[in-house]
Amino acid sequence: MTATPSTTVANLRDLGGTPLPGGRTVRSGLVLRSGQLDRLDLDADPAVAALGVRTVIDFRTDAERADHPDRIPAGARLLVADVLADKLREAGKKPAAAQLKDLLSDPVVAEEHLGGGKAQALFADTYRSFVHSGSAQAAYRLLLTEAADPQAGPLLFHCTAGKDRTGWGATVVLALLGADGATLMAEYLSVNPAVKQAFAPMIEGFTAAGGNPDIALALIGVFPSYLEAALDEVETRYGSMEKYVREGLGVADETVEALRARLVG
Repeated sequence: MTATPSTTVANLRDLGGTPLPGGRTVRSGLVLRSGQLDRLDLDADPAVAALGVRTVIDFRTDAERADHPDRIPAGARLLVADVLADKLREAGKKPAAAQLKDLLSDPVVAEEHLGGGKAQALFADTYRSFVHSGSAQAAYRLLLTEAADPQAGPLLFHCTAGKDRTGWGATVVLALLGADGATLMAEYLSVNPAVKQAFAPMIEGFTAAGGNPDIALALIGVFPSYLEAALDEVETRYGSMEKYVREGLGVADETVEALRARLVG
């Protein structure tokens, strides 16, 4: 998988090119991932315009979408699937994955709520919810169903930074296509440079105000332990990715076969 050059969409990546067993790869130009599309400008961004995106899946919360509405390519469908809806109701406050800017605005508050390993624990808990919460299951079911459908055209799925909710979505798709564990982790971690670049001013402001840089990195970056928390939840609850998809997400075996037929080249 490779980053796709874009001047108006952060962290845009094509799942195409990801290596699969037997010398095969994921077909290019069919399923893409990114951060939010609030600055998308196809006139100023010919590389993105050339992708011909026909379906956009937005994993963000209501508040995130209201603050930074997507700009959708003309003729494309927008499908909203709030991964964190159940987590929000359960916690009564926004999970860390949905409030990066808020948490990095006050170093004292950040230290109180996120210091001493608390940030890592919060993210691990959120990643486990990606596997077991009803709203997350509905969102990832939609992703797989749409990605398997040739009528959906080139599909782009995203959250805010394109690293957590989107990272798990990419992991599930690639795992179903046969990518091995090392490939899944490499793709998951590969967004770190783009995400850190996108949030660099925020990180610099936070540390300049006396904030702990480790807390900023725990929020902005992705770490193996985050993805491992979700993978462990799959193993504990279902025993395998295939059973998670079949039983947890309710995706039929025929849909998975259609996904493989469409995306494996």
